[in-house]
Amino acid sequence: MTAHERSAGLPAESEYVVVGGGTAGNVVAARLAEAGREVLVLEAGPDFGPEGDSAWPADFVDATRLGTSHDWGYDSADTYPWRVGFERARAIGGCSDVNGCTQTWGHRRDYDAWAESGLQGWSMNELLPLFDEATRKMRVRLYTDGELTPWQHAWYAAAPTVGMPAVPDLNDVDANAGFAPEAVNIRDGVRVNTAFAYLDPVRAFDHVRIVGDALVEQVLVEDGAAVGVIVHHRGERRVVRAGTVVLAGGAYNSPTILLRSGIGPASQLAPLDIPVRVHLPGVGENLHDQPFLLMSWEGSEAMSAAMARARAEGWAPDEQAMGKIASSHEHEAFDLHFLPYSPTHATSRKRWSVGTSALLPRSRGFVRLRSADPEEAPSIDHRFLTDPEGVDAAMLAEGAEILRALARAPELAPLVGAEIHPGPQTFRREELLAHLYRHPDNYWHPVGTCRMGVADDPWAVVDARGRVLGVDGLRVADASIMPRTPRATTAMPTVVVGERIARMILEDS
Repeated sequence: MTAHERSAGLPAESEYVVVGGGTAGNVVAARLAEAGREVLVLEAGPDFGPEGDSAWPADFVDATRLGTSHDWGYDSADTYPWRVGFERARAIGGCSDVNGCTQTWGHRRDYDAWAESGLQGWSMNELLPLFDEATRKMRVRLYTDGELTPWQHAWYAAAPTVGMPAVPDLNDVDANAGFAPEAVNIRDGVRVNTAFAYLDPVRAFDHVRIVGDALVEQVLVEDGAAVGVIVHHRGERRVVRAGTVVLAGGAYNSPTILLRSGIGPASQLAPLDIPVRVHLPGVGENLHDQPFLLMSWEGSEAMSAAMARARAEGWAPDEQAMGKIASSHEHEAFDLHFLPYSPTHATSRKRWSVGTSALLPRSRGFVRLRSADPEEAPSIDHRFLTDPEGVDAAMLAEGAEILRALARAPELAPLVGAEIHPGPQTFRREELLAHLYRHPDNYWHPVGTCRMGVADDPWAVVDARGRVLGVDGLRVADASIMPRTPRATTAMPTVVVGERIARMILEDS
């Protein structure tokens, strides 16, 4: 039987069922498979096959731009003055199919703080070997300064004028400020997703099945234990029995699967006529993402000509360099990111942009069900910039002011031109803050909705080994278990969560 034939049908049972073939789920599935365990991967979107298969969408493979196809369609609905897209890929590989390929780790204090709160096994020293292994598996490489496009290099070269020295790599977990060419999971122009890096080496194993277009409605719980899942596949609603179920649907989908399974706040489940299996108030709570502001400038004839030459040479990615520094609200490490962004694929609108993000938000939101229908989008409200002290907005405003100071640097000002967004009408701090409150935006790094916690944490959903509290045989392994976001783009930390939970599963078995 070929790997494709094994993947075509839905089996009646499996030793391990991994729900979600995305950034972390593929890591868990691969590590279990390598250990000889029988594994079934259920992915709500299509499985396009191994790397190189012609079925892969062009925007998923093309590392010069963000992917947009096969999206879940999640957004902020009417919770903000304007609609904010919460793009998530519904396909094998998950968000590792579509992201900007930037692989940052954060700071040592991010993970040491988890461990100090009682989450054993999550200190930076314990995770460093996993970051190294994940970096190798994902084929991560560093751009050199000579590879940077003119737009990227201009900001990189000028960054020391505002206190961000040029450094070779942002992933020194003890460093606090710097601007560097990015570490990226790109080889030969291809975005290396976790399906390529982790699943492909195990696809041919007899004990591995990968089933696409398989939407999990809920986990079956009997006598306090997970015994399988209910799956919608090829127009049928099927039961698949399992020895262990691992949820890896991400910060939006893992909590909704738990809620549909009767695991969550009773006050939310009862009105939807969902029987309460385990009352866990924290399911879907603690949602947070790093608020973001994309600023734009006019550019210049010199920059336009230089970028046209770069495009003609055939390689001009949207993102290549990044900076980090501390705002006045941070005294431990850093809390701001800066990333030049210059879309170079086919577009009629030229944009010369740099984004800034506040990496340690205080604001917290939630993910909640609208109904028990697995195809109905949940209610997602990050509650951006709602912390009572106003620190999140203040951090972001400082990031914008740092970028403005950088844009005025003598070597940069003639190249970037005048600011057009948010523009001169926001040059005073109070005007800038008002703009931020009116136009909240996200960095596409949601975490926290199934947070890890210790026994006396009333909002904990899983323990330090990813085990759902009150349900045997059920784990969560994705960014939703992060109690607080690291100071990072969360792609690589999420891969490491998969690596860590997979090892814990094997230890416990």
